[in-house]
Amino acid sequence: MTLPTPVFVAGGALCVLAGYLVGTVATPGLPERTTATVVSFDASQSRLCLQGDGVSGQEGVDSQGVLCGTLQRTPAAQVPRRGEKFRFVSVSQPGEDRGKKQQQVVIYGDVVG
Repeated sequence: MTLPTPVFVAGGALCVLAGYLVGTVATPGLPERTTATVVSFDASQSRLCLQGDGVSGQEGVDSQGVLCGTLQRTPAAQVPRRGEKFRFVSVSQPGEDRGKKQQQVVIYGDVVG
């Protein structure tokens, strides 16, 4: 038995739509990109510090409202300079440095404009 072409196409479209809906409902949300101001950047250690409304609520922010972490960027990306706007996503996880427990923060992003 063969199906008429319109029924076959409609069935395929429904399968694709159902897969999309299941994927959007079942997958965890992506981290939200936000913007902050560059406080400092140490290129020798790839250590970036950010400040502003964009860092509030992020894990790893210190008591002065500054988020510091290791910057991961592409080699062709612009080097961040103090005062520039920086769009980023940060990932924080517990870690150890020289036997001392602390949050390990990795920052992914680039200078805006």
